[in-house]
Amino acid sequence: MYMKLATIKVEGHEIAAIVNGEKAVSIKSIKEEEGKDWDIDLFSILQKNQLEDINNWYTEGGEDRFHQSPHILVKDLSFAPLYRTPGKIWGVGMNYMEKAIELSGKPPEEDPVIFMKPDTSLIGTEEMIKLPLKFGQVTAEAELGVIIGQTCKDVPVEDAANVVAGFTTTMDMTAKDIHAKNPRFLQRSKSFDTFFSFGPYFLTVDEFPTIKDVSVETVLNGKVHHRNVVANMMFQPWWIVSFFSQIMTLHPGDVIMTGTPGSVIIREGDIVECRIPGFKPLQNSVGNG
Repeated sequence: MYMKLATIKVEGHEIAAIVNGEKAVSIKSIKEEEGKDWDIDLFSILQKNQLEDINNWYTEGGEDRFHQSPHILVKDLSFAPLYRTPGKIWGVGMNYMEKAIELSGKPPEEDPVIFMKPDTSLIGTEEMIKLPLKFGQVTAEAELGVIIGQTCKDVPVEDAANVVAGFTTTMDMTAKDIHAKNPRFLQRSKSFDTFFSFGPYFLTVDEFPTIKDVSVETVLNGKVHHRNVVANMMFQPWWIVSFFSQIMTLHPGDVIMTGTPGSVIIREGDIVECRIPGFKPLQNSVGNG
């Protein structure tokens, strides 16, 4: 049994909700009904280490009571990003062998290419990616996102799953012409407003006992352009978490993108998606900034 969370917009507020099938119940409603001392936004829940308590409630009878609580149909929901201000947003580049050879013409180095995203780049599903037209072509890449659940440092690979809260769908946008001009400009090419999208669903880590079987698809205007499975990553998710923890202290709510099976060029009027089984697709329209 596992728990699926989202952040939904209710009366001008963005609050966490549990999603089960076609129903969603806000954490606020459950908190009031059950007399729980929980926060109602996902970032605070992660920061205060309340996720385990909520998950225990859900798996120990809460799921049954969930269906008796006032609910909202998923089709009627307006989703927000899971949260707006993660402490860190990190990405790993060229993490599938095919992608690495396509971009560089040779196998990757021993260590991954990494970059950061500012929180000003963050949007959620159904929000618009705004193209900075004077910088030329922009690409979008679907990626599996890892969300950290525990403050940690120097985590061994074999213990990495214990510090991860769960996974989500993400998309990473890049100003392609800037990066092509000089590889040293990678950070600048990825830092524009609206160049990072994540959500709408968050699945707890116990949903993925065999993470290597998870597939990731980059979809443009309803057509799957790239698809691959985590097993074909050169640097696996638990290794990636351990790697970042060797560099810096990780905190709850930090997000790590694990690499893409492939990118697509996006233009005004396009709809781009990240599709991963078990998640509601992350979908964004494209317009001019």
